Amino acid sequence: MRIDEFQQIIDELYGERDAERGLDRTFIWLIEEVGELARAIRSEDHERKVEEFSDVLAWLTTIATLAGVEMEEAAARFARGCPKCNKNPCRCARGRG
Repeated sequence: MRIDEFQQIIDELYGERDAERGLDRTFIWLIEEVGELARAIRSEDHERKVEEFSDVLAWLTTIATLAGVEMEEAAARFARGCPKCNKNPCRCARGRG
């Protein structure tokens, strides 16, 4: 599945509800999901990790839609390497731009 397809699916599933909730409150949901992902990463339960990664991806995608950002465009920043040093792998000091 392409990123733009995923964004469309998430919008069809939850867009109306998320728009009613608004960007700020939806962002809070993302933060809660990131906390759940942190706990899942510490576990040995692979299925739980997959579930929490997918939840975080869905909430991030919803926030992008509410903010008028196409996730495909956001991901494209990395298509030619690190957005700061333009190298692949990244050669920035400390390993990450």
